[in-house]
Amino acid sequence: MSTPAHPNTAMTYRDAGVDMEAGDALVERIKPFAKRTMRPEVMGGLGGFGALFELSKKYKEPVLVSGTDGVGTKLKLAFHLNKHDTIGQDLVAMSVNDILVQGAEPLFFLDYFGCGRLNIDTAADVIKGIAYGCELAGCTLIGGETAEMPSMYPDGEYDLAGFAVGAVEKSQLITGQDIVPGDVVLGLASNGAHSNGYSLIRKIIERANPDMNADFHGKSFRDAVMAPTRIYVKPLLALMQAMKVKGMAHITGGGLTENIPRVLPENVTAVIDSKSWTLPPLFQWLQKNGNVEDAEMHRVFNCGIGMAVIIAAADADKAAEFLRQQGETVYVLGKIEARAEGQHQTIVR
Repeated sequence: MSTPAHPNTAMTYRDAGVDMEAGDALVERIKPFAKRTMRPEVMGGLGGFGALFELSKKYKEPVLVSGTDGVGTKLKLAFHLNKHDTIGQDLVAMSVNDILVQGAEPLFFLDYFGCGRLNIDTAADVIKGIAYGCELAGCTLIGGETAEMPSMYPDGEYDLAGFAVGAVEKSQLITGQDIVPGDVVLGLASNGAHSNGYSLIRKIIERANPDMNADFHGKSFRDAVMAPTRIYVKPLLALMQAMKVKGMAHITGGGLTENIPRVLPENVTAVIDSKSWTLPPLFQWLQKNGNVEDAEMHRVFNCGIGMAVIIAAADADKAAEFLRQQGETVYVLGKIEARAEGQHQTIVR
């Protein structure tokens, strides 16, 4: 136990566990990465009390769409594996993909990084990942908060939250209300487990105790389980410019069966053919080693599908080919059918 300071001894914030110089050094370290994400609508730079963003005149009736999220217990694996370079992309993806499904172009992003003691190298890795995610999404990393709070977190751990704001022309909002029987459900491949289901993933890893550095289908198991969430913004914004998209669902917590219904009218259901795509190796491993039933897999994980896109049958082939040309792996998952009374709104067969 340390000896208490004499009551007449001058104390500093550093004595209380907060290193203000480290915080200043972090800001300087991340400035070049944030600068790469700047859009012309940004007014001013990092360091102000508030971030300023002038809405583009291209919108006649702009609707702002906002989203916030974290990365869940995937952080616990990041701590365990000492791998912090991709978790920032996860943070951006979880919010920008969410606002995208309503037709919004992400404009700017803010982050919150809370820790007990600031490690500049770790924090810089995380925020570099956030900046890279913003580049992939075409939005500006306009600001954030780094909070050093002694005794709030165990040594070496931190918490993350992200906040995205986008805009869409009011007439171009995607609500899903014109989805009808006969429409087609396309699926865009995920990078892996993205940022959902990690409480179960960690339990399965604890049970199976795999070699995290062993080869797993061309990469280490460590990299496979920590693969960052795919950001679908640019290809899907391009698709929306090319043709009418009726609905989209970001496949996050709740998996396929709980997320697709969020965009469907009450009178229809999505019927998904489980044979239309192959369950990726990571999910096969999780299912086998966790003895997880199919229904639970579809309810917890994305199972290899990170985004669902609902489009008129006449446009389906053209949309799939367009997205493939944008670099996406696309599957025709199934179709929209009339909903029977009491029927679930997404059925995986």
